[in-house]
Amino acid sequence: MSIRFYNCRILSMKDDKITEGELWTDNDRISYIGPKTDAAGKVFDREIDCKGNLLMPGLKNAHTHSAMTFSRSLADEYCLNDWLFKAIFPREAKLTPEHVYWFSKLAYADYLSGGITACFDMYFHKTENAKAAVETGFRHVFCGAANDYGGFEELEQYYLDLNDYDPLVSFIYGFHAEYTTCEDNLKFMSELAHKYKAPVFTHISETAAEVEGCKERYGMTPAVLFDKLGIFDFGGGGFHCVWFTDEDREIFKKRGLWSVFNACSNLKLASGITPVHKFIENDMKIAIGTDGAGSNNALSMFREMYLDCVLSNVETNNAAAVDPFKILKAGASGGALCMGLTDCDILDVGKKADVVMIDMSKPSMQPENNIARNIVYSADNSVVKMTMIDGKILYEDGRFASLDIDEVIRECNKFKKDLA
Repeated sequence: MSIRFYNCRILSMKDDKITEGELWTDNDRISYIGPKTDAAGKVFDREIDCKGNLLMPGLKNAHTHSAMTFSRSLADEYCLNDWLFKAIFPREAKLTPEHVYWFSKLAYADYLSGGITACFDMYFHKTENAKAAVETGFRHVFCGAANDYGGFEELEQYYLDLNDYDPLVSFIYGFHAEYTTCEDNLKFMSELAHKYKAPVFTHISETAAEVEGCKERYGMTPAVLFDKLGIFDFGGGGFHCVWFTDEDREIFKKRGLWSVFNACSNLKLASGITPVHKFIENDMKIAIGTDGAGSNNALSMFREMYLDCVLSNVETNNAAAVDPFKILKAGASGGALCMGLTDCDILDVGKKADVVMIDMSKPSMQPENNIARNIVYSADNSVVKMTMIDGKILYEDGRFASLDIDEVIRECNKFKKDLA
């Protein structure tokens, strides 16, 4: 499949410059990007007049629990600990592979309509989830979700199987968190990381209570503990990173680890506000995720990027605390590199054709004083006109090409009764 986009503006994400020209795709790759050129003699399967709309790399949801769409608006009255142990864990014990299949497809619809082209998903029943991803055409990176309730015995096999499952699917080692994982299992996680020289990701320092609990158990913060155990010797990172100390940030910078911010979930669960500006000031690797629909409850990267900027302004009493383009880059390029998707970080010849079209005719995108900043400060899912993954247009003008959205909604509403 070859597609020509013309009369478009392009934000490649190499820098904050927006150019005018064309972008061509050939199967799953970008074959041309640059000024308007003579396409005489080249036959395209489709030619799209962008009418001045903006093309940019897809947003990457660098931390989520996709199938947790089942719990959207189900337990909104709890802080994190009660939310997990009273509302979520008991229901998750009832989840079947079929549940995960359908509720993940519901998440994909949310992602596609919001310009998200890949997710870093920490959940279980991964084989059925992988099937849903491939059927949808969605780029899905699995993160291990092991804890003391189970999952460690399956980690290595998932690593081997899912990294050879389909080009759209991959797997990175991970475990839930320090407070749900005993020391023996943490050491086992470190052994796997060393055996495969592989990165590891986990929830980390999400709440003040989590950090204090770790100090009581080990006399140190989670980041220091994991570093001492060698869990991060081959890279990886953490989700949330709200209650990091200066020492924690120094470890992450020294190791080249990724800090993934989840502002909406942290606010909703009253977990705290991540001082994003400190990570940027220290030139650390950053990415952005939505967390799951049960703790957010939206799956919108636009909301996340907005909050990462404005909350930093409030924290510092400085309206210029964070450069919004750095946040936009974290939401697109940073997330890709965090997930190991090195071919999906920018728009360039030879890169994967994971492309989003922003509808510049939307009132929220006008006037055009600064388009990149406007995407962060003013845009929402309604500005997404098209989402392409692997050279295939999966969402366009409100329609899904690879999902029967009516069927997905019907099945999810049927299965929600099983989880009451």
